[in-house]
Amino acid sequence: MDALRPNDPARIGGHRLLGRLGAGGMGVVYLGRTEAGALAAIKVILPEHAGDEDFRTRFRREAEAARRVDSPWAVPVTGADTESETPWLATEFVPGPTLSEVVARCGPLPTRSVHVLGRLLSRALTAVHGPGLVHRDVKPGNVLLTADGPRLIDFGIARAAEATALTATGLVVGTPGFLPPEQATGAGAGAGPEGDVFSLGCLLAYAATGRPPFGSGAVDALLYRTVHDEPDLAGVDDPALRALLGECLAKDPAARPAAADLDTRIAEDVPGDGASADWLPEDVARMIAERSAAMLALPDIEATVNTSATTSAPAPARRRFLALAAGGAVALGAGTFAAVRLIGDEPDGRSGASPAGRRWVIGVHADLTGAQEAAGRAQERGVRLAVDRFNSRTDKPFKLAVKVLDDGGDPARSVRVAEEFARDRDVLAVIGPTGDAATGAALPAYDEAVLPLLTVSSLQISYPARVNAAFFQASPSYAALSMPIVNRLLLRPDVERLGVLIDRSGGQAAYQAGYATNLMTPSLTTGTTHPRVVPAGTTDLGPVIADLLGHRSDALFYAGDAAGGARAARALAATPFKGPSMAQHTVMRTEFLERAGETAEGWEFVAPFTDAGGVSGEPGVPGAADFAAAHRKRFGAAPAAWSAEAYDVTGLVAQEVAALVGSATKGGAGPTGSPTATPSGGTSSGSTPSGGTPSAGTPSADGRPGRAALVAAIAASRYKGISRTYAFDEERQQLVGQDAHLYRAEGGRYRYLGPAPKPKS
Repeated sequence: MDALRPNDPARIGGHRLLGRLGAGGMGVVYLGRTEAGALAAIKVILPEHAGDEDFRTRFRREAEAARRVDSPWAVPVTGADTESETPWLATEFVPGPTLSEVVARCGPLPTRSVHVLGRLLSRALTAVHGPGLVHRDVKPGNVLLTADGPRLIDFGIARAAEATALTATGLVVGTPGFLPPEQATGAGAGAGPEGDVFSLGCLLAYAATGRPPFGSGAVDALLYRTVHDEPDLAGVDDPALRALLGECLAKDPAARPAAADLDTRIAEDVPGDGASADWLPEDVARMIAERSAAMLALPDIEATVNTSATTSAPAPARRRFLALAAGGAVALGAGTFAAVRLIGDEPDGRSGASPAGRRWVIGVHADLTGAQEAAGRAQERGVRLAVDRFNSRTDKPFKLAVKVLDDGGDPARSVRVAEEFARDRDVLAVIGPTGDAATGAALPAYDEAVLPLLTVSSLQISYPARVNAAFFQASPSYAALSMPIVNRLLLRPDVERLGVLIDRSGGQAAYQAGYATNLMTPSLTTGTTHPRVVPAGTTDLGPVIADLLGHRSDALFYAGDAAGGARAARALAATPFKGPSMAQHTVMRTEFLERAGETAEGWEFVAPFTDAGGVSGEPGVPGAADFAAAHRKRFGAAPAAWSAEAYDVTGLVAQEVAALVGSATKGGAGPTGSPTATPSGGTSSGSTPSGGTPSAGTPSADGRPGRAALVAAIAASRYKGISRTYAFDEERQQLVGQDAHLYRAEGGRYRYLGPAPKPKS
């Protein structure tokens, strides 16, 4: 929870406001307390929407729908005024975390917990469907967990089953990944109670496995898989639960059980009155207890908090409550992270300091002990070298330090790392995280803190929507990489059909890469594809390879992991096939070369990372000689994959911080548009920070630029590094351009072939 802002009201409808629980494009949700002491979550509509009669009608319908639901497992409405100048709706405040937060922090729930969750939520839905309503947005973010069971919230798009939707024809209503096929096709107006049961099935599968059953990524891909693909229930080992989920996720609405039937079919005891959270794992129960304990620290009602620089900080008790309510009181004691290091890159190890004596820090959020340890370590080294380079300048306006936190590749730990960086006011920006799942989990914390986050190795096609746009994907996505893959394999006279083998062992990275390659082939070429998807753990790829060749595939692309790539190479070598073969860059590991042996020879890879003089053992890309020499001098080894990319984006951040400091020193004059030398050896065309509020660029008392100003500066920047030129599109802040690199397995090593073929204009 955040403190109230100067322009926030002090009271709404008899509630004294205590803080902000959240905000979005339509309104703000406050924590309020009545004169009798009852806490409530109060949704207040923004003035610009209050004057929109259609919007007011939808809000009125939300209040009416929520009032008609009578269930202990749905959060009740405690008050509302939909006709006032500032419409509002109050519900009972539940301090528990959402299901999505629990799974992100603690991982999938055990079978019993999922059974209890399903049984009680089915009762909530029965109460929704009884008066003829449909919720239409059953998802993990709309379920709160408490000691005695879950609570279903948010009836913002609920409506009567027979009512006409107040939406445009064909508009998808709901949350992709958790909505039924009949809504995914745009027929949301016709979705009935059966759709809620499908969404409940998606939610329970997510709770049991830690991932949505139809994957993640681009919305159109999610909708397509929801309509056409079978759900991914790998990891649901309990036969009864797996069978029940299969029925809930039936494509035909008529084949799904009713919510009331689920209550009787799930044979699991539920918590009784006053029960402890023994239906949940210990770490989840601890989260709930900490949230509840935070309520005991709630101070007496205070006046609206003014957040201007001249206002004194809240009292200690209030600060503690705000931290607990927002972060679940996660303890960050010794041993929480496997690696926490703060260095100043000085010969004697002293930390760098600004002119005012404070540390200005670049954070490294990396996997240093998990499956992507090599990539995380390479990125850490790249950041350190860029900081070395900046601190060695005689004209530097300040010094930088490096702070490294290890998430081990675990999404739950990634959240805690992000929260630690967000709390450290000396951290200017963070490079990382290393992996896709860790990045997705950490984004909310960075976005809430408006802390610039630049990842060079998380390549998802899309990420959850963010309010403050503090995240930059500084590497081509799986979709962008599919373009040079298609061009390399199909723009040749001897190839007309591409066989695409998607190995689920590679997770979402494999699915997104394979799906995008299959989708892009007819868009970029006159060729066709024959795609095949194999379940995770498939050990014999011979039949799949035979099927691909039997359908006249004269080129092959494998999307998966190193072990699966080796199996594909061996299976392909046992056939007469002589055409081109390529694997996803995730296969490019020593494990592939060792397991595939001679059959790896000739396989190619389109990779988002360059060879800066170390990956292939050859000279590498032009301009990387100084970087490679510095890397060998400091670390005693050649630079590995991803090191140059981390070096580049750190240089970009240092450049923009220096420009902001220089602009403030000169009294507001921004950087010019002429090319200038950059702190890490690249060149910049200059940038003028844009966006945000006029005060976003105002430096702090020690001269450090604000985070929001740095976000705006990075968004507007253009930076030429070793690996590519960095610029970001305005809408999604993804990397502009499709620069990628081509490698081939030759003689038991990976040989760098140069830049990958560019997409056709």
